[in-house]
Amino acid sequence: QVQLVESGGGLVQAGGSLRLSCAASGSIRTINSMAWHRQAPGKQRELVATITTSDRTTYAESVKGRFTISRDNARNTAYLQMNSLKPEDTAVYYCNANIISLGDYYARGYWGQGTQVTVSS
Repeated sequence: QVQLVESGGGLVQAGGSLRLSCAASGSIRTINSMAWHRQAPGKQRELVATITTSDRTTYAESVKGRFTISRDNARNTAYLQMNSLKPEDTAVYYCNANIISLGDYYARGYWGQGTQVTVSS
Protein backbone atom coordinates (compact mmCIF):
# COMPACT_ATOMS: atom_id res chain seq x y z
CA GLN A 1 0.00 0.00 0.00
CA VAL A 2 1.21 3.48 -0.87
CA GLN A 3 0.49 6.70 1.00
CA LEU A 4 1.19 10.34 0.27
CA VAL A 5 1.23 12.75 3.20
CA GLU A 6 1.40 16.50 2.74
CA SER A 7 2.57 18.97 5.36
CA GLY A 8 3.63 22.59 5.65
CA GLY A 9 0.37 24.40 5.03
CA GLY A 10 -0.86 27.23 7.20
CA LEU A 11 -1.84 30.87 7.43
CA VAL A 12 0.50 33.50 6.00
CA GLN A 13 0.24 37.15 5.09
CA ALA A 14 0.36 38.28 1.49
CA GLY A 15 3.95 38.47 0.31
CA GLY A 16 5.02 35.71 2.63
CA SER A 17 6.36 32.23 1.95
CA LEU A 18 5.51 28.65 2.74
CA ARG A 19 7.15 25.34 1.90
CA LEU A 20 4.96 22.31 1.37
CA SER A 21 6.24 18.75 1.61
CA CYS A 22 4.80 15.54 0.21
CA ALA A 23 6.24 12.30 1.55
CA ALA A 24 5.48 9.01 -0.16
CA SER A 25 5.68 5.80 1.85
CA GLY A 26 4.74 2.15 1.66
CA SER A 27 5.42 -0.55 -0.89
CA ILE A 28 7.09 1.63 -3.50
CA ARG A 29 9.09 0.33 -6.41
CA THR A 30 9.41 3.49 -8.47
CA ILE A 31 8.09 7.03 -8.25
CA ASN A 32 7.68 8.62 -11.66
CA SER A 33 6.30 12.13 -11.98
CA MET A 34 5.12 14.10 -8.97
CA ALA A 35 2.86 17.11 -8.95
CA TRP A 36 1.06 19.65 -6.85
CA HIS A 37 -2.55 20.61 -7.46
CA ARG A 38 -4.80 23.02 -5.60
CA GLN A 39 -8.50 23.58 -5.13
CA ALA A 40 -10.00 26.82 -3.93
CA PRO A 41 -13.54 26.99 -2.52
CA GLY A 42 -16.10 26.79 -5.29
CA LYS A 43 -13.49 26.17 -7.95
CA GLN A 44 -12.19 23.15 -9.82
CA ARG A 45 -8.93 21.51 -8.85
CA GLU A 46 -6.08 22.91 -10.91
CA LEU A 47 -2.57 21.74 -11.67
CA VAL A 48 0.07 23.96 -10.07
CA ALA A 49 3.41 22.31 -10.84
CA THR A 50 4.93 19.03 -12.00
CA ILE A 51 8.35 17.44 -11.81
CA THR A 52 9.67 14.40 -13.65
CA THR A 53 12.25 11.85 -12.56
CA SER A 54 14.86 13.89 -14.45
CA ASP A 55 13.79 17.07 -12.62
CA ARG A 56 12.06 18.64 -15.58
CA THR A 57 9.44 21.02 -14.23
CA THR A 58 6.30 22.75 -15.47
CA TYR A 59 4.23 25.44 -13.79
CA ALA A 60 0.83 27.04 -14.10
CA GLU A 61 1.12 30.54 -15.49
CA SER A 62 -0.35 31.97 -12.31
CA VAL A 63 2.57 30.71 -10.18
CA LYS A 64 5.53 30.99 -12.55
CA GLY A 65 8.39 32.88 -10.97
CA ARG A 66 6.92 32.54 -7.48
CA PHE A 67 6.65 28.78 -6.85
CA THR A 68 9.37 26.16 -7.18
CA ILE A 69 8.79 22.41 -7.23
CA SER A 70 11.60 20.04 -6.30
CA ARG A 71 12.07 16.46 -5.17
CA ASP A 72 14.40 14.37 -3.06
CA ASN A 73 14.38 10.89 -4.52
CA ALA A 74 16.29 9.40 -1.59
CA ARG A 75 13.48 10.53 0.73
CA ASN A 76 10.61 9.88 -1.72
CA THR A 77 9.56 13.46 -1.08
CA ALA A 78 8.44 16.37 -3.22
CA TYR A 79 8.43 20.00 -2.16
CA LEU A 80 6.68 23.15 -3.23
CA GLN A 81 8.40 26.38 -2.23
CA MET A 82 5.87 29.18 -2.46
CA ASN A 83 7.10 32.78 -2.36
CA SER A 84 5.37 36.12 -2.82
CA LEU A 85 2.08 34.53 -1.86
CA LYS A 86 -1.15 36.23 -2.85
CA PRO A 87 -4.67 35.90 -1.40
CA GLU A 88 -5.69 34.15 -4.62
CA ASP A 89 -3.25 31.35 -3.76
CA THR A 90 -5.56 30.36 -0.91
CA ALA A 91 -6.62 26.76 -1.48
CA VAL A 92 -6.22 23.19 -0.35
CA TYR A 93 -3.00 21.91 -1.91
CA TYR A 94 -2.83 18.27 -2.95
CA CYS A 95 0.16 16.15 -3.83
CA ASN A 96 -0.14 13.65 -6.66
CA ALA A 97 2.39 11.04 -7.71
CA ASN A 98 2.62 8.40 -10.40
CA ILE A 99 3.97 5.32 -8.60
CA ILE A 100 4.75 1.72 -9.40
CA SER A 101 4.24 -0.25 -6.21
CA LEU A 102 5.84 -3.57 -5.32
CA GLY A 103 3.89 -6.32 -7.00
CA ASP A 104 2.53 -4.02 -9.72
CA TYR A 105 3.68 -3.92 -13.33
CA TYR A 106 2.31 -0.50 -14.13
CA ALA A 107 2.04 2.89 -12.46
CA ARG A 108 -0.99 4.23 -10.64
CA GLY A 109 -1.84 7.73 -9.57
CA TYR A 110 -1.92 8.40 -5.85
CA TRP A 111 -3.19 11.46 -3.98
CA GLY A 112 -2.49 12.92 -0.58
CA GLN A 113 -5.18 14.17 1.75
CA GLY A 114 -4.39 17.83 1.14
CA THR A 115 -3.04 20.68 3.21
CA GLN A 116 -4.71 24.07 3.65
CA VAL A 117 -2.91 27.21 2.59
CA THR A 118 -4.53 30.51 3.54
CA VAL A 119 -3.06 33.84 2.46
CA SER A 120 -4.44 36.92 4.18
CA SER A 121 -4.44 40.34 2.57
